[in-house]
Amino acid sequence: MNIYTKKQKWKLLLLFVALLIAAASILTTNKLVKQLSKEERKKVELWALGMRQLSGLDNQEKDYTFILEVIKNNETVPVILTDKNGNVVSTRNLDPDRENDPKYLEHQLEKMKKENEPIEIILLDGNKNYIYYKESVLLTRLFYFPIIQFVVMIIFLLVAYLAFSTSRKAEQNQVWVGMSKETAHQLGTPTSSLLANLELLKLKKADQEIVDEFEKDINRLEKITERFSKIGSVPKLKKQDIVPVLVNAVNYIKARSSDKINFQFNFSANDQILLPFNASLFEWVIENLCKNAIDSMEGVGTLSVILDDRIQYLYIDIKDQGKGIPKSKYTTIFQPGFTTKKRGWGLGLSLSKRIIEAYHNGKIFVYHSEINKGTIIRIVLKKRLI
Repeated sequence: MNIYTKKQKWKLLLLFVALLIAAASILTTNKLVKQLSKEERKKVELWALGMRQLSGLDNQEKDYTFILEVIKNNETVPVILTDKNGNVVSTRNLDPDRENDPKYLEHQLEKMKKENEPIEIILLDGNKNYIYYKESVLLTRLFYFPIIQFVVMIIFLLVAYLAFSTSRKAEQNQVWVGMSKETAHQLGTPTSSLLANLELLKLKKADQEIVDEFEKDINRLEKITERFSKIGSVPKLKKQDIVPVLVNAVNYIKARSSDKINFQFNFSANDQILLPFNASLFEWVIENLCKNAIDSMEGVGTLSVILDDRIQYLYIDIKDQGKGIPKSKYTTIFQPGFTTKKRGWGLGLSLSKRIIEAYHNGKIFVYHSEINKGTIIRIVLKKRLI
């Protein structure tokens, strides 16, 4: 298991724990809401009992102070008392500024009818009244509290993720720049020494074949040093023909690959497609993609390079007949450190993504892949600088 996979699992675990906490909070609050709802109904029933008894008392003979206290004690639950014909008799805990507004009372009554079953009061004279009620403001707030809490938590997690992601990207940029400059510096010293030794070999008239091969290797080292030096700074994009650069990069890999790899082009080397790009870095991307394709095919199969020239964009497809990539890994393969090989750092595709997207303002992604059938990696480059 590589570092990136472990990191992804930790992220999923933390997200699962956060969702578990949120679910526990919602369930606990809902349980409390149900309990409070039952308590509020009991309170309304007690209020109804007080109203029924109050209606049958003889004011001159009995003390109804306790009953009035029961009725008065309901200070939270909004209620409306109606007669058997549905006419409003009295209200409690509604908006005091709108209690005399018939439309307001009618609207509140309809809401109460939908929320709860009415409580029937059979008066001592045989008539019936009905008490309608709805949840108190406190209960309503308590009901929505976990939802609001969950939304706030999600927003907080998103903000935290964006902050950490931005910080991580900035840190990665510093690492890329530092590593690239240091690599270029480290390669520069032995390359200079090799150039001096090459001149000595030429002066001593050494075997020309050996000198030529030696010179090729030194030129390759110089190109690699140049690439790393450009990664450490923003490279300049020059409008030029991309076809010969693409062909040279593929041919370089072809010369160092098995004869069992069949390289195919859907274009001619004489075609001309002009667009702004950095030739040295672009070659590096093509080399990385071709190497990955050959590794995926295990040295046997067809590697196709396909160009689709449009008015505003150029599409470059590198197609292989390799193992394929699962859809769940389409974006993962471009992350630093991700690799399926036993050897390697897993930086090739990540570096390619940085070169195409950060330096050329283009796109690179898995266009299509099927397990054991092959993969198409697509590069999209703009034909004009914006």
